[in-house]
Formats: sequence, C-alpha cells, structure tokens
Amino acid sequence: MCGIVGYVGPRDSQAILLSGLARLEYRGYDSAGIAVIDQGGALDMRKRAGKLKVLRDDLASHPMPDGTTGIGHTRWATHGGPTDANAHPHLADDDRLAVIHNGIIENFAELKADLVSLGYTFRSETDTEVAAVLLGHEYQASGDLVTAFRSVVSRLEGAFTLLAMHQDQPGLVVGARRNSPLVIGLGEGENFLGSDVAAFVEHTRNALAIGQDEIVAITPEGVTITDFDGNAVEASPFEVVWDASAAEKGGWSSFMAKEVSEEPEAVANTIRGRVHDGQVVIPELDGLDELFAGIRRIIVIACGTAAYAAQTGAYAIEQWTRVPVSVELAHEFRYRDPVIGDDTLVVSISQSGETMDTLMAVKYAHEKGAKTLSICNTQGATIPRESDAVIYTHAGPEVAVASTKAFVAQITALYLLALHVGRVRGELSAQESADHVRELEAVPAKIQRVLDEEQAHIEQFSHWMSDTQSVLFLGRHVGYPIALEGALKLKEISYIHAEGFAAGELKHGPIALIEPGQPVFVIVPSPRESAELHKKVVSNIQEIRARGARVIAVAEEGDAAVLPFADEVLRIPLAGPFFEPLLAVVPLHIFAMGLATAKGLDVDQPRNLAKSVTVE
Repeated sequence: MCGIVGYVGPRDSQAILLSGLARLEYRGYDSAGIAVIDQGGALDMRKRAGKLKVLRDDLASHPMPDGTTGIGHTRWATHGGPTDANAHPHLADDDRLAVIHNGIIENFAELKADLVSLGYTFRSETDTEVAAVLLGHEYQASGDLVTAFRSVVSRLEGAFTLLAMHQDQPGLVVGARRNSPLVIGLGEGENFLGSDVAAFVEHTRNALAIGQDEIVAITPEGVTITDFDGNAVEASPFEVVWDASAAEKGGWSSFMAKEVSEEPEAVANTIRGRVHDGQVVIPELDGLDELFAGIRRIIVIACGTAAYAAQTGAYAIEQWTRVPVSVELAHEFRYRDPVIGDDTLVVSISQSGETMDTLMAVKYAHEKGAKTLSICNTQGATIPRESDAVIYTHAGPEVAVASTKAFVAQITALYLLALHVGRVRGELSAQESADHVRELEAVPAKIQRVLDEEQAHIEQFSHWMSDTQSVLFLGRHVGYPIALEGALKLKEISYIHAEGFAAGELKHGPIALIEPGQPVFVIVPSPRESAELHKKVVSNIQEIRARGARVIAVAEEGDAAVLPFADEVLRIPLAGPFFEPLLAVVPLHIFAMGLATAKGLDVDQPRNLAKSVTVE
C-alpha cells in the first residue's frame, strides 16, 4: 500500500521525488523518505515518521545536496511501527545502497536469520531492511546492481515492489515487481518509476506497464525490462488519459470534497463512447458475444466499497441478463473452494486494479477455468492485465482514501455490462434497452441537482450531529447496499460506530439497538416504481420512530408518505428503481464528509487506512 517513485535524468531529483510522493501519499502516510546520489557521487538519505509535510519541513531546515538519481517512499506500516528507523529508504553496503519497498516479504525472518549468522546487524524492525542487506551482500559478490538484484528477488517470497540504487552506479535505478504495482514513465533524456502513474504524470503521460516477476532498469538514456531469469521482455505502452491537474485539489477544501463534486462527471465519462443508437455497445468487449451467450453463472468479486457497488449492480445484471448472479468478498472467495468452471464469468471490481485480495481471486478463477472480466479505474494496473477483458470506468484519479466518485462509476460500469450482455443474450428488447439507457444518461444531471439542492442542508445538520456516537442505515432491494456504503463511508472517516442493515432484518434482532435519539438513515424506494416495497419501508420507519429513533429519510421528490415520520428528508430526483442508488448515495457521501469535517478530522487521509490495499 506504500507509494514509491524513482527518477534518473538531468533535473534535481529531490523536487521530482517530493512532488511524486505528494501525489502518492494517499497510498500511505505513516512516514516518508527519499535518497539521492548527489553531484559528488555520494548517496544521501533523509526519512521521517509522520506525513510527508514532516519530511518536507525537515528538508527545508536541513537541506540535502542536489542529485539527479533518486528514489522516494511514503509508507503504510506493516512490519514495525511508524518510526524514523522503520521508514524507507533502508540503507546497506556501508550506506552506499538504498532500497524502498511496497508489499510484504513473507520469508524475511529466515532470510534475516541467515544474514545475522553471517555477521550482519539491523537498524529497523522491517522486512524491507532484510532485502536491502541481502542486496548489499549480493552486490559485494557481483559488483553489479542488476545482477545482485536478480539474485535477491528470486529468493523473496510474498508480494513486493522493490526499487534500489547504489552510489557506485549513479544514473541507474532498478525495480522489480511481484503481485504489487510498478509502472514506468518515459521522458526525454529522463525516466521514472512509480507505484502509480500519478508519481510522474506531471512530467510525462507516456508509460509502460510491466508484468509479474519482471525487473526494470532505468537510466537517462533508456529502459531495459527482463524477467527474473534475465530474459528480455516487451512491455505494453499506454498513454495516461488525464493530466496532473486532475490529481490536484484545485481550490477545494479536500480531495474528497472535489471528488464528490465530480460524481456527475465520473458517471458521464464512464458512459461516454459506449452508447450507440440508444443501445449499449462496449468496444472493449468486442468478440466476446459467444462467451456472454454461453455463460450460466456470474460471480462478482470485490472488497470494501467496491463490494457494495457489486451488490448494487448485481440486481440489474440478474434482472437484465437472466443469469444467476452472486457477489463474493474477494478475500473469502478462493478459500472456500467455490464451484466454478468454463461457463462461469467472474467479474472483479477494483478502483486501483491492484487490490491484492481481488487479484489473487482473479488468478484463482483463471486456474479453475472461469472467464474473467475486470472493472477498473487505473490504466496499466495488474488486475486488468490478468483478466480476459476489462471495462475501464474513466472516473479520473481518486486521491481521497474513502471512495466516492469511483463507487458511482463502478455501478455505472456494471449497469453498462448488464445492458450489453442482456442485449447479446436477447433478454432485453431494443425498446427496453433504450429506456434503460435513457435513464442512465440522465443520471449525471440528476446527481448534480442533488449536489446543488441538498449539499448545504446536509452539511448543516451533519455539523449539528458532530457529537453523535452511532448512526444506523437501512435499505431494501438496491437500497440495502447503499445503506452499507453509507455506513462504511461514515466509519472510515469519522471513526464512529456505523452499521447498515437490510430493513427487513430489523425485527430479527437489530431493532434492539434503537433507543431514543438514535440517528437512522433510511433509503426509501420510489412509490411510483415499487408501491409494495415503499409501504414496507415506511412501516420500518414507523417501527423505529415509535421507539424514539431520529429518522433521516433519503426519498424521491414528491414522496409525501415519509413526511409524518421523518425528522429530516433528503430529496433525490425521480429515477427508475435501478438508478435511484446512484442518486441516493450522494447525500450519504456528503453527510460522512460533513460530520468528519465537523469533528476536525482529515477526510482525505483517515487513520490506519490506505487507498490501494496491495497486501493480503
């Protein structure tokens, strides 16, 4: 989950490393550090516990010499707490070698024992320092960083991206990846490495994606990629479709505030280019009609927010394709030995495309003979490359750790998939499909209305509720996963108890939690589209209101039935039943952000979390 960046070229590497780390800090912010080889050929390093600002302030007070070769790191702690000693880079070979690392080295203990027996000592609690010391040992034997690096990575077990440089070989940074992200940025007379294209998009939008168990060596003149055995490898080039300004706040109080404001655009961009003559046609899925016609089961796998997008989309997929759909948490999927085969389509969802639990589940599905399709927001990511097909969401960079615009884009992509497959399988008439497409295309403007008409109201009462200790969320049908998403968002950034329930479960136990003053958000379905379901939800509201709950209803405009029973009503525009979730979730995102802000918390970088979970 850490952020890594490497640079070789003619410019001051410190400035490039620090700007890259600023764009990667969402990946981890327990500590940060950089190492450079200065103009005199010496390796200098500085690292500090805390957010990147602590390192920046230290460098401002005590500058390091300039250099044109460097590596930088921002950490999410795994082995060892967030201390100066455990921060990266780690040094070895008499402090002439620097290493940074993302992931977990599972056999570090036995490697460390071997190195201790050889007389080596350690200054940290990390698995990374073991790799650094081992690399220093191998360098002493070979005198060549790439050769030593190849020897080391072949001995490591687990998930890792490693970057290294040695002062004996200035102008060279070496990297390797196994089950962890690494991309290359191609410049003119300079080259970059990063765990995400955000590390270098300010300087170049030309990139290369490297594959599993591959090593890359960058110099100012070029890039060399080999596998772990030393065989040359061809990388896949791509162009980053957004520029550096997209990953900046642009005057907003937080990245989360900016990204909530971009939810209409995220939906619109995901639809763009995929509707022709009122029908959904997804170019990335060309040639797969026979596959879709033959599938007998769809499994959607994801984690966290993406899993709630999966649950929301599953209702539409099953309705429009008439194929049975199940949703599984990726980290549970492969451990229960599921029954899947070549008539199963496994759809994975990951904003980063690097979520380790989801990646391993995709690989497992492949091994069992299933076809795989990924929904992803990040070009060059691992999960799309490991899948048979991919639908990119085009939500743009999402920097805040708590996902908002990526969530609505993922649901949109699932609806597009459902409409595409439903058309291919002949389960949707052209008119039915066109009606759904028209509803979907109207969603961005409707989300914008929610933002324009309800945001100030929601922020106001979220500030009134800043001392709240517990909030419950209820929903039925597609409203149920939205209730789960609302609860997750609140607990992620406000650190209070929040729980989502299927409203029908109330009487089966959770109603015991209701006491006077207990805030409960209720996602109310449209009375126009599902009168019976609407009546049941209104009955649920009456049940909890009778026990003293404070009810905040998210309801369709014109729905008067909830007014006598709700303390607050947040209105959303009229929409079809499958499209209401894309509107109903917006007030919940605003509420979570408003309450966390009222508590004085950092909504972009909540404690203990990181954006991309690249360890199991």
